Amino acid sequence: MAKAIHSMIRVLDEARSLAFYEAGFGLTVAERLDFETFTLVYLSNAETGFELELTVNKDRVEPYALGDGYGHLAVSVADLAAEHARMEAAGLAPRKLVEFAPGGEVIARFFFVADPDGYQIEVLQRGGRYL
Repeated sequence: MAKAIHSMIRVLDEARSLAFYEAGFGLTVAERLDFETFTLVYLSNAETGFELELTVNKDRVEPYALGDGYGHLAVSVADLAAEHARMEAAGLAPRKLVEFAPGGEVIARFFFVADPDGYQIEVLQRGGRYL
């Protein structure tokens, strides 16, 4: 079977993205590979072996157009309200907390936050299928 190991996004400003992902999700640099025209930065934390790969194209000056095909990354946390408050205090501008209950029963609690390049990240209360 296949094992998911990382997801890659293109970012405009490496330092700004590193600061966001560390403040928001405790992700730090696991490895940085610098090449002539681009840099690959792999971010991870102790919670999972899954990594986020940031690709920084050195000649890029315009923000990336995310298009209408990108959805979001998702992470789960033990205490959703505490994480929301922490991100607000850190100035990361999380959106409102949502209880998703399509049939009257809450099946998910979450909020979204956007990274500096506009990528959406869903932060879910850990439990059920969202472990």
